[in-house]
Amino acid sequence: MTQGCDNAVLAFAKHDHGHCTDDVLARADALSEERGVRLTPVRRRALEILLEAHRAMGAYEVLERLAAEGYGNKPPVAYRALEFLVEQGLAHRIRRLNAFAACMHPGETHAPAFFICRTCGAVAEAPAEAVRAAMEVAARALGFAIERMNAEALGLCPGCAEAAR
Repeated sequence: MTQGCDNAVLAFAKHDHGHCTDDVLARADALSEERGVRLTPVRRRALEILLEAHRAMGAYEVLERLAAEGYGNKPPVAYRALEFLVEQGLAHRIRRLNAFAACMHPGETHAPAFFICRTCGAVAEAPAEAVRAAMEVAARALGFAIERMNAEALGLCPGCAEAAR
């Protein structure tokens, strides 16, 4: 990625978030074109909404924003857009929060772990290839084939941990 949010620590620090947004949107456009899928205006806007901050958002929160901007106010509007983004690897589902977060590494094969601040709601996506590899070893021993895995950790970001001291 460009100098934006390549480092997961940036999710918990003040930084020029515009680089994160611009890079991910450019990758989303390129991937959509390459794959022959349409990043429709509502899908793109849903991704932009997810990219506004390093936190996960529920489908209804995304829907409220879309509706306020004239994209429709029925739940399928948001759910279809978010489902597309997840299917295309442009967003992740954060199961613990029943929410969605923009993927900070679209188009890259990666095994992310999500670090969720229980106080401010910030979410950092960090590489977790070692966790994935350990899970693969354990799965093989059971004859199990992992198709999808989502590692999530709940705790305090540096700012909230400092404030709690």
